[in-house]
Amino acid sequence: MIQRSGSGRRILTYPAVHPCEAIAPQTLLNSLITLTHIICSYKSKFIASNNRNARETVRQIGVVRVFLEEIRDGQSGLSASAVLCLSELHLAFQKVQLLLEDLTRDDARVWMLINSDRVANHFRVLSRAMGTALDVLPLGSVNAPVEVKEHVELVTRQARKAMFEVDPDDIRVVEAVRSVLVGFEKGVVSGGSHLKWVLEYLGIRKWSNCERQVKFLDSEIEVENLTEEKREVGFLSSLKGFMCYCRCVLFNVVDGERGRRSETKCSSSEVLNRLNVEDFQCPISLEIMVDPVTIRTGHSYDRSSIMKWFRAGNPICPKTGEKLKNMEVVPNLALKRLIQQYCAANCVPFAASDNRNLDTGKTRLAVAGSLAAEGATKMVAEFLSGRLDVGTREEQNKAAYEIRLLSKTSIFNRSCLVEAGVIPHLLKLLSSADSVTQENSIAALLNLSKHSKSKDAIVENGGLDLIVDVLKKGLKPEACQHAAGTMFYLASIAEYRIMIGENPEVMPALMEMIKDGTDRAKKNALVAIFGLLTHPANHRRVIAARLVPVLINILTSSDSEVLVTDALAILSTLAEKPDGSVAISGCKALDAIVRILNSSIPRAGKEFCVSLLMALCLNGGNDVVLLLVKSPSLMGSLYSQLSEGTSRASRKASALIRLLHEFHERRSSSPMARGVLPQERFVHVR
Repeated sequence: MIQRSGSGRRILTYPAVHPCEAIAPQTLLNSLITLTHIICSYKSKFIASNNRNARETVRQIGVVRVFLEEIRDGQSGLSASAVLCLSELHLAFQKVQLLLEDLTRDDARVWMLINSDRVANHFRVLSRAMGTALDVLPLGSVNAPVEVKEHVELVTRQARKAMFEVDPDDIRVVEAVRSVLVGFEKGVVSGGSHLKWVLEYLGIRKWSNCERQVKFLDSEIEVENLTEEKREVGFLSSLKGFMCYCRCVLFNVVDGERGRRSETKCSSSEVLNRLNVEDFQCPISLEIMVDPVTIRTGHSYDRSSIMKWFRAGNPICPKTGEKLKNMEVVPNLALKRLIQQYCAANCVPFAASDNRNLDTGKTRLAVAGSLAAEGATKMVAEFLSGRLDVGTREEQNKAAYEIRLLSKTSIFNRSCLVEAGVIPHLLKLLSSADSVTQENSIAALLNLSKHSKSKDAIVENGGLDLIVDVLKKGLKPEACQHAAGTMFYLASIAEYRIMIGENPEVMPALMEMIKDGTDRAKKNALVAIFGLLTHPANHRRVIAARLVPVLINILTSSDSEVLVTDALAILSTLAEKPDGSVAISGCKALDAIVRILNSSIPRAGKEFCVSLLMALCLNGGNDVVLLLVKSPSLMGSLYSQLSEGTSRASRKASALIRLLHEFHERRSSSPMARGVLPQERFVHVR
């Protein structure tokens, strides 16, 4: 009956549960007393806004707690009307607990401050509800001391009459925040002392406190963008801009991040690395879920797959076979965020559920969200550029770290930072003797390299050689990994693809990373090579670097489906030319490729398998075809691709089946070749 924190509810929503009618009076009483103890525990916690209203509510409930304990200790029975009143009191107390939980969240202080009026109204409504429940409670039938009953009567009157106005100090601070936001819209900002006064009032005294506010506001923006109205997006964006400005400008030391990013990133990656891609696959389509929803049985499916299942006349859970009373689905936002984090960590594209959502997402990332957020971001970009240029070593490192954070997901932020001229300064820091500064700088450049204008700025400022140096001999493995990722984005420009390929140090460095790096480093190196392969000369360089055996080793030994898929993508591209097919055939990789095609690898991996086999047949001659004809499991897998694979995989599978069939017919006409494969293994594919 008691609401627990971490239930996934959205802030400022209070989904209380009414006790059932058949509840035992003693059970209800014990639950109520437990609730009052939880509520009274908030008396010792920091409450930034609506402090007086919260303290008054806790005081009133503390008086009621004494009364409830007297009833329990008196061992007297409760009438039906008393139980009904206590049930209403329980409902109100649940909501008070959730309201206090929101007020004491250390990541939502600025949002709760801005909503002070709304919060005060909640206190007013809940106090009235408590007063009403106590007013109709038949005190005469309850066994409790007279003075305790008198205190309850007093609290009842106070609860019904209390105004619960917004604290005047809250109003002044809200007005100060709104004034700063207006200044951001005009491209000006109040003095630092004014901003510090606001933060001090909210108890935000460290960089990490500020960062938590930013992360909370970002998550609220994400959730709000899923609604039809998107009513709060603009103001949430403004507040996020306000907090980002404060974080970047007012705090000189990054605390609470254990190594100013590196170790924190590592611990986050460790959590994601414990997850398998199967955990995110829809049980119906076996693809990574784009829009996960949960049905009545508690199992999650991709929305498009489960709705198609229901429309086909299947009112049962696909996993359990349980018949469903209704076919309602609930968005699983927590799982969706986890999938997005996993995809981002492993460089796996995360598609939107439809083009409209994709366009909306791109638009959201490409704009600031509000005029105030736009102004704040531009001022932050100029400030950070200045710190990189003339700041102390510590200031430069912090500026690089802030740029790394700001440029991670927002297209608009990247644009502002590039326009502010941060790239030449970041490139200089790649030669830093401090490993953290170098890592933050290359990570920031990796994020910025996704922006169209940044690639020219990087190359024109001599960045290519500097990035190759980090790739080869970065002070930390993470820096080398980020350098490989940056290569991938630079390779999207044809001219730079040629320049990167011509550097004799690039291919050996990437191959070393694939052999000895972490899975994330291997991923970045593989995608960098894949990006370089569109230039013909790089195709030859990859083969000359003896990369093919390393890729085959991934197919045979790696447990990561992501790495296997990437290795297959490169091999299928190499096999399109005769020299690539010869190199692959020489590694005797056919069995491994067929085994992967027969596995549960995602459809993209199967598509690369089919493309690779087809290219090997076309360029490798009859020896390859003969080996495939003898494979007992291949044909079944190819036929399954006709109906289950991607459109490209289906076309390739059809062509490969036809090729194998024609080869078998030619061989069957020769007495020496009979018995190679039973005739019934083949059907004509038109």
